[in-house]
Amino acid sequence: MTAFATVKPSSLSREAFIETFGGVYEHSPWIAETLFAQGISAADDDIEHLHARLAQVVRTAPREAQLALIRAHPDLAGKAAVRGELSAASTAEQAGAGIQDCTPEEFERFERLNAAYQARFGFVFIMAVKGSDRQRILAAFEERLNHTPEQEFARALAEIDKIALFRLQAM
Repeated sequence: MTAFATVKPSSLSREAFIETFGGVYEHSPWIAETLFAQGISAADDDIEHLHARLAQVVRTAPREAQLALIRAHPDLAGKAAVRGELSAASTAEQAGAGIQDCTPEEFERFERLNAAYQARFGFVFIMAVKGSDRQRILAAFEERLNHTPEQEFARALAEIDKIALFRLQAM
């Protein structure tokens, strides 16, 4: 059980809760809004407990909302990253995996794989890249291109949940 160092979710107003946790899931404050509407208790002051409840909101959301959540994520090493348009959390996560250090050939490979993945699945490739590196990410990209659309939809949501947990732990 890990508690937040400086903030107790159970002590926050609706506005403060959404401001604090609305970005845990990329550009999707509706998840924090939904959870707050369900009620927040002292048990939610535990990171893992809060994460499990947030993940449950995602799991029980309509498929269209889940797809919108997936589509809210940027391409790895994509044009938004090159232009500096990522959220602060996404920028830090991609930098931690060394994506900003790609060679021109690696950037081209990322762009090619991003395009193939988007064409096959209709959304971006999502991977919780903390603790990973460019080579492992590219290998995962190529492997996951062979998955079915349903497998990748489920995998994208699972990766998003990992990202959310990493973001909560960083708070």
